[in-house]
Amino acid sequence: MKIGELAAQVDVTPKTVRYYESIGVLPEPDRGPSGYRDYDDEAVERLRFVRDAQATGLTLAEISSVLELKDAGSGSCQHTTELLKRHLSELDQQIERLQEARAELVRLSERAQGLDPASCTDPNRCQVISGSDIIA
Repeated sequence: MKIGELAAQVDVTPKTVRYYESIGVLPEPDRGPSGYRDYDDEAVERLRFVRDAQATGLTLAEISSVLELKDAGSGSCQHTTELLKRHLSELDQQIERLQEARAELVRLSERAQGLDPASCTDPNRCQVISGSDIIA
């Protein structure tokens, strides 16, 4: 199948397919007599795996590391599990930071309810935020 057909089957663009080839995530296919890329069903499956792995949050470099293990005939489950655990930990940390930021925004919003807009005279700062301990 040609690149457009492959891309359509996996719901990506031909440009994406060419990019994945350029970084080695998708092997370069054979070319027909006319020079067009000629993909097989294995390319469809590999491309679907890449798309699905990206949906879990894995980077293309991480996906490539999984595929390298598979291509070498090695098991990849332990490696993939470790990657997913690391992403889960990072996500938990991000959620914690977002919860802290949300709490600060609630505090500022509640503080704003008790402020008099007429007393906001500083030309460079808003009194709602001025003097607060905003979480970065």
